[in-house]
Amino acid sequence: QEQLVESGGGSVQPGGSLTLSCAAFGYISQPNCMAWFRQVPGKERERVAAIYRRSHKTVYTDSVKGRFTISQDNAKNTVYLRMNDLKPEDTAMYSCAAARVGSCTQGEVEDWGQGTQVTVSS
Repeated sequence: QEQLVESGGGSVQPGGSLTLSCAAFGYISQPNCMAWFRQVPGKERERVAAIYRRSHKTVYTDSVKGRFTISQDNAKNTVYLRMNDLKPEDTAMYSCAAARVGSCTQGEVEDWGQGTQVTVSS
């Protein structure tokens, strides 16, 4: 059974950095793309970044461009989200997601991780 396992969340001061990891287990063939989403209670979930396995194309939401970097290690079936210059508004539950065939829009991802909390405060 396919499973996404996240790690790396935590608390950090503004301006700090964190790296999230998402390991994919049980896939017969690797997902077409993987993405990180985040959600704050009372707000809609938003896609933060996505990466396409074969093309290595990456996409980011505007608010994190230049600060966050998504990358993949295909040998380890793992996707990373390096987050620099974190701001209080980055505080959210971050979830990894995968689309086996389609793109990584919220409507097309098929698998979700359990989520990891990121809190940015002084």
